[in-house]
Amino acid sequence: SGTGRICCARPMPAPRGVKGMDNAAEEAPATRTIGFWGAWSLTVGVMIGSGIFLLPSVMAPYGLMGFSGWVLTAAGSIMLALVMSRLALRTTRSGGPYIYARDAFGDLPGFLVIWGYWASYWIAIPTVAIAFVGYLAVFFPELSQAPIARAGVALGLIWLLGIVSLRGVREASLVQLGMTLLKLLPILAIIGYGAVAGQVENLPDYNPSGQPFLPVLATTALLTMWAFSGLECATIPAGDVRDPQKTIPRATMIGTITVAIVYIASTAAAARGLGPWAPKMVAIGALISTAGCLNGLIFIAGQLPMAVAIDKLAPKAFAKRNSRGAPQLSLLVSLILGSALLLANFSDSLIDTFEFLLMMSTVTILLPLLVSALAELRHSWASARSWAIIAILATLYSAFAIYGSGLEVMFWGMVLMLVGLPVYVLGRQGKADEVSPSAPAE
Repeated sequence: SGTGRICCARPMPAPRGVKGMDNAAEEAPATRTIGFWGAWSLTVGVMIGSGIFLLPSVMAPYGLMGFSGWVLTAAGSIMLALVMSRLALRTTRSGGPYIYARDAFGDLPGFLVIWGYWASYWIAIPTVAIAFVGYLAVFFPELSQAPIARAGVALGLIWLLGIVSLRGVREASLVQLGMTLLKLLPILAIIGYGAVAGQVENLPDYNPSGQPFLPVLATTALLTMWAFSGLECATIPAGDVRDPQKTIPRATMIGTITVAIVYIASTAAAARGLGPWAPKMVAIGALISTAGCLNGLIFIAGQLPMAVAIDKLAPKAFAKRNSRGAPQLSLLVSLILGSALLLANFSDSLIDTFEFLLMMSTVTILLPLLVSALAELRHSWASARSWAIIAILATLYSAFAIYGSGLEVMFWGMVLMLVGLPVYVLGRQGKADEVSPSAPAE
């Protein structure tokens, strides 16, 4: 990631069969500081969090059949990555799924998508910070018995990385790239050690659960599909990406394929068995991984309100950048909300509420992907049938993922999004007041 002056930003020509190329101007910064590796690290860094170190044990009861779930979710995620890459060719504006939903279906669907999506990010911020502290307790066991200290460490990490994003897009991008490369090192070491020193005798049975293939496939797919959340991250800061219509599709596809390979390979390595050194190696990898994921979450959380404000569907103060190009108010509000939820999590009386909100956030993460797939289907249905087929597959996969979260979670996830309606109405009123001329004086 580096800096690059934009002299004359010109969108790439629309690909054959693509309609509705977006030529709207965006309040972008004078410099676009995120290159391919910065965009790739956002995709990989957010997708690979603490889950990679937990999923092998979660998948263990399903034996070798668990790999069927990985294959299905990797294939579905690649379909979604293709859709997001295709949609990224149509715009240079920040917002990702929000822009795609708004352009295809209008202001209200676009706003509801990004409202829930933003909520999922500031809910995820304290969750990942708590996971970081949990792994830190491997080296500092006293943290396990000191809730105030745990909260302090988690809050300190959130605001430390928040300061990085407030320092500027370039700084956040460089930190994200560095942490992504660092987190891959211990993961690759575990994969390499498992491949060389792991014992074939340690491999689990093919189907220890004894269930039929299809139920095992459905269960393992639902367990693994959450691991691919974040594949759309490179599309969100498009206004800060150099040559976004070329860079973002490449970063999204290569990043998703990278993560799929890493996930499947690390699961295979764990299945072959590791040595007694594994717990501390896993803890080190998880600390780096969760910190990198948290950095990406904070960065993206600041981009989302800014994108809505640029379209005048939220107070214009959220669209303002500081002297380093960071959306300051958007970042601060996201950090404050995430910190408040973190403190609520360390209060016994509010733990259940926090966990319930976290479940709701799973739907609001997946819904933008579903709407994006529908947007691509609408664009391509009449003119690019091969892309329409890919969009249908991505739609079905997204719908399956949402349904798998459960009816209660789906219901309350929709409630969470509808809570944003008053904000939308206020934003629209402000937009109307700004556009309407003042009444003439009597």
